[in-house]
Amino acid sequence: MKRVALTTINRTPEIKTHARVLDALLAEEVGVMMACGGRGLCATCHVYVDAGQEALTDVTAREQRTLSRLTSVRGNSRLACQARVCGEGVRVSLPEGLYVVKQQDLESMIGKRASANILHPITGRILAEKGKIITRSFIMQLSDLDYDVSTALAED
Repeated sequence: MKRVALTTINRTPEIKTHARVLDALLAEEVGVMMACGGRGLCATCHVYVDAGQEALTDVTAREQRTLSRLTSVRGNSRLACQARVCGEGVRVSLPEGLYVVKQQDLESMIGKRASANILHPITGRILAEKGKIITRSFIMQLSDLDYDVSTALAED
């Protein structure tokens, strides 16, 4: 068993050795969307490894391709669905914001201020900044937003 410190929520769940960082997030009921079902094709489980990178499995080719599309990628970025915990000392934090997968996800927010940055599920780019009002015309500009896992798999 290994412990993973989740700095964003100040918890340290225990998971099985070689389990995914994603399993630690799910154990603590962190709202991870997993739009691609944990296949390493989207940005919705993107995390920053603040410590313990050496205690994780190496970055796979698929993970590297996905990370290369992210606008918020850093040197310590990983996909929680691909990073497996082999040792102690892993500490991760989450990017700030909420991921959306479909235009419909935003329609309920029309006329309201975004409570957090709203992020694209594939690139992680900020679609709407925290505090900005979501307008109908803004949503109409997001025709490419609907995320389709089968399309992502075909591109991979």
